[in-house]
Amino acid sequence: MSTSEIKLKQPKAWQSGIKRVVSNQLFIPIAALLALVIFNLIKDPSFFKITLGSNSNGDPVLSGYLINIWNNASELVILAIGMTLVTSATGGQDISVGATVAIAGSVALKVVCGNTSRPEGLAAPIIVAFLVAMIVSMLFGAFNGLIVAYFKIQPMVATLILFTAGRSIAAWIHNNELPVVSEPSFGYWGNFIPGIPIPTPVFVTIACIIVIALVLKFTNLRLYSQSVGINADSSRLNGINPQFIKFLTFVILGACVSVAGFLQVSRLSTINYSVVAKDIEMDVILAVALGGNNLGGGKFSMTASILGAYVIQFLNTTLIKYKVKNTAVPAYKAIVVIILIVISAPIVREKLNAFKKRISEKSKNKKADISDHTKEVG
Repeated sequence: MSTSEIKLKQPKAWQSGIKRVVSNQLFIPIAALLALVIFNLIKDPSFFKITLGSNSNGDPVLSGYLINIWNNASELVILAIGMTLVTSATGGQDISVGATVAIAGSVALKVVCGNTSRPEGLAAPIIVAFLVAMIVSMLFGAFNGLIVAYFKIQPMVATLILFTAGRSIAAWIHNNELPVVSEPSFGYWGNFIPGIPIPTPVFVTIACIIVIALVLKFTNLRLYSQSVGINADSSRLNGINPQFIKFLTFVILGACVSVAGFLQVSRLSTINYSVVAKDIEMDVILAVALGGNNLGGGKFSMTASILGAYVIQFLNTTLIKYKVKNTAVPAYKAIVVIILIVISAPIVREKLNAFKKRISEKSKNKKADISDHTKEVG
C-alpha cells in the first residue's frame, strides 16, 4: 500500500470520530453548556467565583452564581425526570406540572399549619406533610394518566384541565389565605441545614437522581416506556400493557411534582398561589427537548434531560446577571424551543440525512478517483 493511499484513509477515521461525537445525544446539551461557560468567561470571569460566607444565623454557606444554578435548578431537574418518562411513553407533555406543584406545596403547608394560617409550631411532623403531599400529587398524576391512557386524550389537552384549575385548587385548600410557617426546621429543606454550607435542595436532587437511576437499572421501566412510545400496538403483542405504562409514568411524574412542590414552599415557608412554579412547565419541556429526546415519544436519555435542566437554569441565571428584563426572558427560551423543534422535526431530519448521504457519496467518489489516479501514476 502506497503512502498516498494511507493518507487517504486517515481522514475517514477522523471524520468517523467527529460523526460519533456529534451524533451522541449528549452533544447538544454539552455544546450549549460550553457555549454559556465560554460566554461568561469572556464577559465576566467572576461569574465562576464561589465564596464561603455566613447567613443571618451565622451558619457557613457557599454563595456564587454557580451555587445558585446548582440550587435553583433542583426543582427543574426533578420535574424533568418525570417529564422524560411521560414524553417517552405517551409522545406528549404534561403542561399542568406548575399548577400541580402549587397544589402539592399547598397541601404540605396545610398539614403543618393545621387549622390556622399562622401557627406558632408545627401541627404535624414535616415527614407526614411531605408524604401527604406526595399521595395527593400522585393522585392528580393518576387523574391525568387515566384521561391520557384509558380515554386516549392527547396529553397536552388532558393536562389542560389541571393547568387551568390547579392554582385555584391550591388557593381553595387554604381558603385563599397565605399561610406562613414560623418553625425554622421547615425551611431547612429548601435552604440550608445549619452547619452544612451546601443548599439542601442539592442533596434532595441527588437523591432523586440516584433513585431513578436505580429504578431504570433494576426494572424494565425504560424498556417498556420506550417500547410503548415507539409502537403501542407492537408492545401489546409482546405482552406489555401500554395503558398501564402510560398511567404509571404520570403517577411517577406526580411523585416528582410533590418533591418539587415541597421544596418550593420550604424555600420561603409560605406560598403565593399565582407565582409559585410559574411557567416552570415550559422550562421542563425545554430541558427534555434540549436533552435531545424525541418529543414524539420513544427512546430517551435521562442523563441528557438532567443536563438539559441545568443548562436551562444556567441560561436563566446568565440572563438575570446581565439584567435582561424578566418579560424578555421567555422570548430567549422560545427561540431555543423553536430551534430544537425544527431540528427534531421528521422532515428536517430526513433532509439532513439525505444531505449527509450525498456528501458521503461525493466524498467516496472523490477518494475513489484519487485512488485510481494514484494507481495509474504508480
